[in-house]
Amino acid sequence: MTSATTRLLIVDDDPLVRSALSFMLGGQPDLEVVGEAGDGLEGLARAAELLPDVVLMDIRMPRLNGLDATRELLDRSEPPRVIVLTTFDADEYVVEALAAGADGFLLKDTPPPDVVAAIRKVAEGDPMLSPAVTRSLIRRIAGSNRSTDAVTRLDALTDRERDVALAVGRGLSNAEIATELYLTVPTVKSHVSRVFDKLGATNRVQVALCVHDAGLG
Repeated sequence: MTSATTRLLIVDDDPLVRSALSFMLGGQPDLEVVGEAGDGLEGLARAAELLPDVVLMDIRMPRLNGLDATRELLDRSEPPRVIVLTTFDADEYVVEALAAGADGFLLKDTPPPDVVAAIRKVAEGDPMLSPAVTRSLIRRIAGSNRSTDAVTRLDALTDRERDVALAVGRGLSNAEIATELYLTVPTVKSHVSRVFDKLGATNRVQVALCVHDAGLG
């Protein structure tokens, strides 16, 4: 980050959701809502104009949905971090959103303090995936998208990388993994990066799914 304040862009087609998020986040001393957008196309334009640090991205929107907007944002040379807002029960796109490379996933009924904490984590470069979201996602796709080579892929990890992968599968942050495994946060980040490479994962959710598919979740 280049400043102490995290610049936020809220992209959601519901004006009440945008208003509520703006009101809640605008009161935080280290967060600044620099703009809003009502759909994915407007979100892309506003992101290019405002250069936010973090984008809160709804999935279901007219003209361009949040999934495609996230892909386009992350293809840019200096992309913002993206937190996907979702309601798992109603959103058939949530599994596809994993491949878009979002840095975090939040349910829309997440308590305000947890939303603020998640934004701060993502802004600091620590992807956020709460245990509740992990469990909901795994329940949603269980039996329909299982990876047949999950065990083989996990076997390619070293013992320490495997420990880290299992911790990621439980929804732990890098700091929490460091505490549990008696490692430094930079060391954990290095292990997580290698786990991503070896498992062919682009985010922590995919690691959690691999762990689950191998029968270890």
